[in-house]
Amino acid sequence: MEYEFTLHFSTEEYLQYYEGVAKAIQVQTKCGKIIQFPADKMREFVLSDGIHGTFVIKLDNKNKFSSIKRLN
Repeated sequence: MEYEFTLHFSTEEYLQYYEGVAKAIQVQTKCGKIIQFPADKMREFVLSDGIHGTFVIKLDNKNKFSSIKRLN
């Protein structure tokens, strides 16, 4: 299954996840579903101003994380 969501984290906000203070990110998808996934999956998308954009997350048939990509 694929779900689209938008995320806006400042560098300071993501630092909590990067340092391990918070382990998971919870988002609401465009269709209204709430999804939680490991925060470290977003590391490749961190820029100097944080993480901003629209993403597609893929889950396997057991609703476990499969992959994520930025759309814009």
